[in-house]
Amino acid sequence: MSKTQYYTASSLDGFLATEDDSLDWLFPLASLDESSYPAFIAEVGALAMGSATYEWMLRNAEAVLKETGAAWPYTQPAWVFTSRQLPSIEGADVRFVSGAVGPVWAQMKQAAAGKNIWIVGGGDLAGQFHDAGLLDELIVQIGSATLGSGKPLFPRRVLGPKLALQSVRQMGPGMAELRYELRQD
Repeated sequence: MSKTQYYTASSLDGFLATEDDSLDWLFPLASLDESSYPAFIAEVGALAMGSATYEWMLRNAEAVLKETGAAWPYTQPAWVFTSRQLPSIEGADVRFVSGAVGPVWAQMKQAAAGKNIWIVGGGDLAGQFHDAGLLDELIVQIGSATLGSGKPLFPRRVLGPKLALQSVRQMGPGMAELRYELRQD
């Protein structure tokens, strides 16, 4: 059964990125080889991405290339949620959308063909999927860094027992991965 998953990394104090959308704090903490990413991405059939994440990827194509081997490292179709015009990436299957996540999720689910849907970022977009009752799992890699301020991990109030911890895994000396199932009421 396919899942809609929010797979992300956060600082110890709960921020995805700095206030100016930088992820530079993240790269020194762990390598993709030490993470669950290779197994995770193999099960992904479609992606949802916020415009700030997409724009970060455009601005940091060289860093993404160095880290992943490609400036646009996804073969899956990606839906970018935005309210403005953004440039496309040659060779990437990127679809720009706006509005409620529910109707778009149905398109994503069909395109995923039984595989999982990955909410790449940001936190508010993942929150919109949660609000619509469409988010099944949170997979958060917590880095050994604090930012003091920035873009919040998940700007929603969700109390237990709705969030059920499924596993905890250390990834090298700088990261830990927490997996939570979101139980629907």
